[in-house]
Amino acid sequence: MLSLKDFIYEQDILPCNNDEVWGMLESVTDGAVKIHEKVIRAGLSNILGTAGIENVQGEQQQKLDVIANDIFIEAVRKSELFASAASEENKEIIKFKDSKNAPFVIAFDPLDGSSNIDVNVSIGTIFSVYKRPEDSTETSDRDYFQVGDNQILAGYVIYGTSTMLVMSTGNGVNGFTLNPDNNEFYLSHRDMIIPKTGRVYSVNEGNYDSFSQGLKDYISYCKSDDNDREAAYSARYIGSMVADLHRNLLKGGIFMYPATTSAPNGKLRLLYECHPMAFVIENAGGKASSGEQRILDIQTSGLHQRIPIFLGSESMMDTLMDFISKKETSQ
Repeated sequence: MLSLKDFIYEQDILPCNNDEVWGMLESVTDGAVKIHEKVIRAGLSNILGTAGIENVQGEQQQKLDVIANDIFIEAVRKSELFASAASEENKEIIKFKDSKNAPFVIAFDPLDGSSNIDVNVSIGTIFSVYKRPEDSTETSDRDYFQVGDNQILAGYVIYGTSTMLVMSTGNGVNGFTLNPDNNEFYLSHRDMIIPKTGRVYSVNEGNYDSFSQGLKDYISYCKSDDNDREAAYSARYIGSMVADLHRNLLKGGIFMYPATTSAPNGKLRLLYECHPMAFVIENAGGKASSGEQRILDIQTSGLHQRIPIFLGSESMMDTLMDFISKKETSQ
């Protein structure tokens, strides 16, 4: 078995070097292993349920949200490669004084899908790394205000039947499975490619009445047998972006979190959810769009900026975009 470290040192990675990439991933996996250990013992450790406080998003924090956030911040702080970190759970960036001149910054959602913790559904950690702008002299939010294409490393860790790291440095996507005997990640899914099409669409249809007409038409197309499959697609929505995307990456499919009446700008965050997941999906051969433009072309303008997102298999994305553009054109 090829370890994550050995795999990294086999690669030609730009614009950073192998030592830097391994240093960053070592801190990410250190945090992931500690979160994994908390997750598998959550039911025995009195850390299920809510923490009784809201995060900056106005969402009820779960006990494991708080724990995972603290674990991940401490893990990336130790690497000394990051000048700061941006987390879903913190209103402002966390500045690391001991490495204020470090060349990189990291953004993350420490525990995606945490509302599913109590019902034992797969959850995950999403992360995204940027090189600081050349003219950046002070650690600030501005370090993060870049287009998604500028990411030099992004991916996620999924805590499920096994714990897996899926990551990309901009040259393909590879998956690594945690061996709990020695807490090391080993290459298990080399050169991951999302199928050109699939049979699954993922969306919260409870919000159907507030979807755009183009999206409603696409969902009707998926449900009918008068489509490219000549059979209805399957609806699979877990409510954990990592879990839904991981399934679709392996088997093909499309994930949709559109704008709604109550969330006209969408609900998922660009910096630490949409950018890294779009980076993974595109590097695996899929597509990612806000419905109006490619996700990786969008420049972040706020740490907790929200956008609509659609991503998945190329053929399904093309069909969806046709439905959306035709409806907009006819209006």
